[in-house]
Order: sequence, then structure tokens, then C-alpha cells
Amino acid sequence: MKHLIAFLVLTLITGSFCVAVSQEVYTSNSEGYSLELPSTVWRAISEGDAAHEHAEFINGDRLQGFLQVRKEVVDAGTKPADLARRDLDQKLRFLPGFVEGKQESFSGRLEGVTVSYEFVRTGKPMMGRIYYLQADNRTIFALRFTGLRDKLARIRNQTDFIARSFKLK
Repeated sequence: MKHLIAFLVLTLITGSFCVAVSQEVYTSNSEGYSLELPSTVWRAISEGDAAHEHAEFINGDRLQGFLQVRKEVVDAGTKPADLARRDLDQKLRFLPGFVEGKQESFSGRLEGVTVSYEFVRTGKPMMGRIYYLQADNRTIFALRFTGLRDKLARIRNQTDFIARSFKLK
């Protein structure tokens, strides 16, 4: 029994080490931020440049998890919850099959809120989760995750990890 417990503890420690080693840091020089990707399955598919201002990432393929990072310049004093409400009212509610989810406070290296929602794309149940992170009094970064509803729900720990690792350079 002692050998089994020792083996399980060793396996757990080794597994944790492998996860930590496989993390990658992505840095956007044009937008002035960096974030950590939790595994090599996550990869950048477009980087910010003159033609495409924003970085995009996928978790294997777009249906498993798709991330768009957007820098929003807002009026002075606009809070992340205000931007989240505006996006829900002006953009998201027009998605086919839109169902509004919860808005929750979020804290990482930057403070903000998250909004979850469901919608339908090509007949498939999809989910979205947006992290609105306050960079300064006039800048909010929006990390927009989408994917199949069951797939995105399963990687919530990874989306939280990416958002918590997000920092300004």
C-alpha cells in the first residue's frame, strides 16, 4: 500500500511538472501585452500586424477553442461591466439561438469581469466566454473564447489560466 501511494504521489508530481514545462508565452509587441498558453495544443494562428491588428489562437481547431484578443479604447471611467453590457446589447444578442449566461467578477494580473453565453453556429450548440480586463482608465482588453458548448465548458480551467496570465508589458 505504501508503494502504491508513493507511486501515485510521484506520478502526480511528474504530471504537474510536465504541464508546467509545456506552457508557452505569447507576446504582442504591437498591442503591448503577453499571455501564457497552457499547452502546445494552443497555438497562434494570426499575429497582430498592419493587416490583422489582433492575435488569434486555437486549441487544436476552432471548434475545440478559439481565442481572439481585442484591445478596446473606451471613454474615461468605463468599467469592464459597462463594456460587457454594451457588447451583449449591441452585438451578442443578435447571434442565432443566443442565450445570455452569467456575468462574474474576475481577478488575475488584471481585474475585470467575465460573461458567458450560448449560441448556435451551423446547427451546432456553441458557447462563448469573454474576459473583459481593465488595463487602465481608457483601455480594456477583451479575451473572446468560443467553441463547441461541451468542449469549451471542459477547458474552463485553461481559459481562466490564459486570462489570469494576461499582463501588460
